[in-house]
Amino acid sequence: QVQLEESGGGLVQPGGSLRLSCATSTNIFNFYVMGWYRQAPGKLREVVAQVTPAGATNYADSVNDRATISRDSAKNTMSLLMDNLKPDDTAVYYCNAYDIRATTRYDLWGQGTQVTVSS
Repeated sequence: QVQLEESGGGLVQPGGSLRLSCATSTNIFNFYVMGWYRQAPGKLREVVAQVTPAGATNYADSVNDRATISRDSAKNTMSLLMDNLKPDDTAVYYCNAYDIRATTRYDLWGQGTQVTVSS
């Protein structure tokens, strides 16, 4: 089974930047959509950004001009760079992956990393 592990969360001041990383146990980028989701207290889990095997990216409207998702195939890592962070960005951020070859979508998740934006 593919293992996902997030890192890079922490406390950041409003307007600051943060880079989150997701390490994968094997090279899966050729067949898996990779993404970042987040869940804030009292809210549903929502997608933040995704990147397809072909390299196409998609961002939530709330972060579309402040986030960049990328992959490093040599290191089997996926990253999310967020700029101009806001208190509303506070949430647990989860690494996500699913195999585009599967007939039924099955999501793989990391354990999550806490991001807190506060002064």
